[in-house]
Amino acid sequence: MILGIITASVFAIVLAVFRPLLYNYFVRNAARESQPRNAFFTEFTLCLVAGISLYTYNKITYGFPLISLFPLMIGCTIAGFFIGLDAALNQERIMILQAMEKDNTAPLPKRLFSMTRKFTLITVTLTFFVAMLMALVFTRDIVWLTKVAQNETSIHSAQLSVTYEIFFIMAVLMVLIINLIFSYSRNLQLLFKNETKILEQVSEGNLSQKVPVATHDEFGVIAGHTNNMIDGLRHRFELLSAIKLAEEVQQNLLPHHSPEVEGLDISGTSLYCDDTGGDYYDYFHLTDNRVGIAVADVCGHGVGAAILMTSVRAFLHMAVATYHSPAMLLNAINTYITRDCSRSGRFTSMFFLELDPNGRSICWVRAGHEPALFFESAGQTFSLLGGTGLVLGVDQEHQYENSSRTEISTGDIILIGTDGIWESRNSTDEMFGHAHLEEVIRNSASETAETIRDNIINSVISFREDLPQEDDITLVVVKIS
Repeated sequence: MILGIITASVFAIVLAVFRPLLYNYFVRNAARESQPRNAFFTEFTLCLVAGISLYTYNKITYGFPLISLFPLMIGCTIAGFFIGLDAALNQERIMILQAMEKDNTAPLPKRLFSMTRKFTLITVTLTFFVAMLMALVFTRDIVWLTKVAQNETSIHSAQLSVTYEIFFIMAVLMVLIINLIFSYSRNLQLLFKNETKILEQVSEGNLSQKVPVATHDEFGVIAGHTNNMIDGLRHRFELLSAIKLAEEVQQNLLPHHSPEVEGLDISGTSLYCDDTGGDYYDYFHLTDNRVGIAVADVCGHGVGAAILMTSVRAFLHMAVATYHSPAMLLNAINTYITRDCSRSGRFTSMFFLELDPNGRSICWVRAGHEPALFFESAGQTFSLLGGTGLVLGVDQEHQYENSSRTEISTGDIILIGTDGIWESRNSTDEMFGHAHLEEVIRNSASETAETIRDNIINSVISFREDLPQEDDITLVVVKIS
């Protein structure tokens, strides 16, 4: 009884005096990842110091032999192991709660201390300590039994004492182990709850929070990768928002309605294979009731082509203010585009058509673009509005030449389009081609320009079946009325 009181008093004094000092220096001031480990070694060391202090006191006061130090230190080592583990788990729990409160989104742990390694190390150490403890108990009890076993009554009494002692030791070990299990379970519950909470928010589209990284095990790695995923999703949504804005801006740059000119029925559209594209068409009211139609195709598609298309549109609107002829217009535009794009290797094809409904004539320039298709209603025949001309943005000194035609009649149809129409492919890798296009125009010749346009688009989509659109499609249909 007295020895138990002395033991408890020595442990209480050592822990009360030295623990606050050591915790302030070795635990709270240490790096986050080192705090649980330092807490374990602090408690473990304090228990060893308490054991040595206890032996020293008993040696001086009661003359304990040196051999009694060995079992005492084994007991203090086992006690320090359990107390240290509990302190480490408690410190880890404090770190988890602090990380959750402060939204600590540290990067991925540089060094992984896996949970399997923890379990293996703790289990092996615990098994070793229990085996050593039981060996000491049995060895001591066997020696004691040989001394006290004088008769049957004393043997029975000694057996009961040994049994009670073993059950007591096992009960204490069970309590300590169960306490560690519950302590570790609380930590896992905190980590799992916080991880699932953030993932549920992410699944609902809420990317405002990240997972606090509080440990250097698998949960810390998962939290770090989750935060990287959230950063990636945020960046992706920002890009999608920017692309959506670019799409809206580009759609606003295209004509909202067709020009109403007596003697002409005009309709056009653009369908991009991405959210934005490099195809472009526009209408211009020129002098003397003339109308200008431009169809351009910037190389490539997507955001890069859309940006260049915006520049082409700006150059076109600037140059058309001093319009004299299609050739002079494209000469001016080519100068601007070549100056800005010659080093990038990007170029633009364009077809510019000038219509004079009063004089029943047309004038055009083809800058590397596909020739426009001319349908003569009287003879039900097709011809190409061709001409020579280099794509825009390659040679600043290149001079374009006008081409013209004066023989246009009511019912004639002009189609200016991009290669996304006739180069559309189906599942057998067959192209839509000019033959299909001419057939659609011939069958729709009696319809309005808008109906002809829609029939062409629907025919291309039907021909392509379920395959995705691979290139931008732009067309303008002009019907002489």
